[in-house]
Amino acid sequence: MSQLNPPVARRRRRKPLIAASGPVRNATDILLIILGSFITALAFNMFLLPNRIASGGVSGLSIVGEELFRLEPAYTQWAMNIPLFIAGVLLLGKKYGLRSLLGSIMLPLFVYVTREWAVPTTNPLLASLYGGIGVGLGLGTVFRGRGSTGGLAILAQIIHKYTGFSLSLCVMLMDGTVITLAGFTLSPERALYALIGLFVTGKVIDALEMGLSYSKVAYIISNQKETITQAILQDLDRGLTELAGRGGYTNEERPVLMVVVGQNEITRLKRLVRSVDPEAFVIISNTREVLGEGFKKES
Repeated sequence: MSQLNPPVARRRRRKPLIAASGPVRNATDILLIILGSFITALAFNMFLLPNRIASGGVSGLSIVGEELFRLEPAYTQWAMNIPLFIAGVLLLGKKYGLRSLLGSIMLPLFVYVTREWAVPTTNPLLASLYGGIGVGLGLGTVFRGRGSTGGLAILAQIIHKYTGFSLSLCVMLMDGTVITLAGFTLSPERALYALIGLFVTGKVIDALEMGLSYSKVAYIISNQKETITQAILQDLDRGLTELAGRGGYTNEERPVLMVVVGQNEITRLKRLVRSVDPEAFVIISNTREVLGEGFKKES
C-alpha cells in the first residue's frame, strides 16, 4: 500500500484556537460542563418534569420520587449523585475526578435554580421531543468538556466492570429499569413517551460528537490510475491512498484509489474522474467523521 499526498506547499496548516492541554483547555472544559449542566436542567424543568416523562437516569428517578413522595427532584439527584460518584472513585479509580464531580453537583443545582421557570408545553409528545433534544444538547456539551453528570452511568460502569456485561447493555438496563418503574408509577403511556425522549437524546448526542455534516469516501478503479491521481492532487487538491486490489474474476492486480472529500466536493470529483476515464468504476459512501489534514482536528 502506498500513500500519495498533495504538495505540502498547497495546504496551509491552521493553528488550533484552543491548546490541546493546559489551563486554557481546562477552563474551557469547566465552562462546557457548567453550560451543558444548565441546558440539561432547563430541558428537564421545562419539558420532562412537568409532563412526567422519566426518560432514564437519576433525573428520571427524581421524577418518580416526586410523584410518589413529593420529594424535590434536585434533592433526590444530589442524594443519589454524590454517593454514586464516591462509589465510582472507590471502585473504578480516580478517573472520576473534578469534571465528573462538577457535573454531579452543578446539574442538581441548576435543576433547583430553574424549577420555577415557565413551562412552554403540556403536550407530552412535544415535551418528549424537545426535552430529548435539550437533554441531548446538554449532555453532549458536557461530554465535549470531557466530563459527565454522574448518575446511573457510573453504576452501569461498575456493573460492566464486575459482571463482564457490555457497557452499552448495562446502560440500557439502567435506563430500561427507570422507564419500567415510571410505567408502573406514572403510566404506561408516559413510559412510551420516555422512550421517545431517550431515543432523541441519543441521536442529538451522536450529532454533537460526530458532527452534522457527512464527508464522502470514494473508491476508484480505473486503467487511467496515474492520470486520475494527478487530477485529484492538482485539480481537487485532495490527498489519496492507493490500495492493493485483485479482480475476483480475472485474478489480475487492480489498484484501488481511495479519496475522502467534503460533501460539496463530490460532484467535482465525479466529473473529474469521468473526464479522465468514462469507464472508471467508482464507489461512493458516507463517512461520519474524518480527522486529519484538510478535515476536522481532534480536540
